[in-house]
Amino acid sequence: MNTQRIAVVGHCASGKSTLASGLRGRGFDAWAVAQEHSAIANLWRHQSPDTLIYLDVSLESIRERRDDPNWPGWLYDLQSGRLASAREHANLIVPTDSLSAGGVLSRVLAKFAV
Repeated sequence: MNTQRIAVVGHCASGKSTLASGLRGRGFDAWAVAQEHSAIANLWRHQSPDTLIYLDVSLESIRERRDDPNWPGWLYDLQSGRLASAREHANLIVPTDSLSAGGVLSRVLAKFAV
């Protein structure tokens, strides 16, 4: 088991839970943080992660993933504000728009040389 503690943040439908699950399956202590739903700017710090991963996703991709062309832009903007501190402090930012769930996991594992 890898002792690296990894918190994963990002907008709704960015792939946080899927990535955290994939990392746990590879022996990492990883969890998704619902930072986008919290007004507590540093919620991601509460479990003292060694590494913070930010999954970046566009509004268009969220709408596609949710199969909802009307998913609100104002909510995306609100979440962006709530995620600003996490993005600023992230050790790794992964753009997920053009990646599959497996592609995101592969990109992250490559950063850890696993």
